Amino acid sequence: MDRRSFIKKAGLGAGGAVAASTLAAPAIAQSTTDMVIVSTWPRDFPGLGVSAQRLAARIGELTDGRINVQYFAAGERVGAFDSFDEVASGNAQAYIGADYYWKGKHPAWAYFTAVPFGLTYAEIDAWIKYGGGQELWDELAGEFGLKNFACGNTGVQMGGWFNKEIETADDLKGLKMRIPGLGGDVMAKLGASPVSLPGGQIYENLVSGAVDATEWVGPYNDYFMKFYEAAKYYYYPGMHEPGSQLAMGMNASWWNSLSKTDQAIIEAACNEENARQMAETNAENGVYLDKLINEHGVELKKFSDEVYDAFGEAAEEVFEETVQHSDLTARTHESFAKARSEIGRWMLLADTGYTEQRNRVLGITV
Repeated sequence: MDRRSFIKKAGLGAGGAVAASTLAAPAIAQSTTDMVIVSTWPRDFPGLGVSAQRLAARIGELTDGRINVQYFAAGERVGAFDSFDEVASGNAQAYIGADYYWKGKHPAWAYFTAVPFGLTYAEIDAWIKYGGGQELWDELAGEFGLKNFACGNTGVQMGGWFNKEIETADDLKGLKMRIPGLGGDVMAKLGASPVSLPGGQIYENLVSGAVDATEWVGPYNDYFMKFYEAAKYYYYPGMHEPGSQLAMGMNASWWNSLSKTDQAIIEAACNEENARQMAETNAENGVYLDKLINEHGVELKKFSDEVYDAFGEAAEEVFEETVQHSDLTARTHESFAKARSEIGRWMLLADTGYTEQRNRVLGITV
């Protein structure tokens, strides 16, 4: 039998071939998964808010819409500080925020954003990914029905905005300051009154005099908050948040219902935004510091060694009390402290050692 006859009898002519191909690859309807994300940041707020919105959009892009993401900024669905309960209860699938906001639920949450005399961006990233940090974070989050990933970082933060000069530790006594986390506990040890406020409420409280001082992030973010209209002195460096890690916290039941592929995509999107936000912050902070000084007359001040030593002594007292809370808190602190020592020694030789010498040779100064 010649080839043409064989094809004809076998039904594999042009039409038959197309039909066979169609039957072999039937169209399959693609199912979608809803993902409601609530945030602790205002909508379109430079830096933090934009980063959260970018991450939400990125998850939709990477899944080609298979994960249908709906994003709500602070106050649009729930208040900023209600985000945790909204997700833990299952009313929303994820939040984007700073986990030290939840230290009242468990003090170990603070370690996964920032603690006084803590880890820089490079150090906390190393601890989370390769020093046992993620495993401890999973254990903590699991107690509340959550699964968390790092999704941003603001780097070393400024010490804050003050309406008077801080020359000695005594100048902090009686000061009402917006400062959350364990940093607020340090300030309380020194006689200040820490206040926890979401970002969208800080300006009005500073202008009205309800608070005398505030920390926020750094020049890029602070510029748009217009704190310079109410406080003149801008202090550095912040002891309270040396590498503030931001988080996407997801409802654990929802997370476990996802395919391995979608879980990998979400984790990858968080890793991408973690690096991207840090890069954006570093790129913009110097630009906006110049604007604050040159356009608005802000006075840049450095905390004295005396004040910083007082911060350090108070921080040790806070840590001694914090680790008494639970075995998990104690183990988290132990792991964090080990990373601070081991990674910190390397950073002292590498990044710090190099930048000090480079800046000296090139004459780069504040």
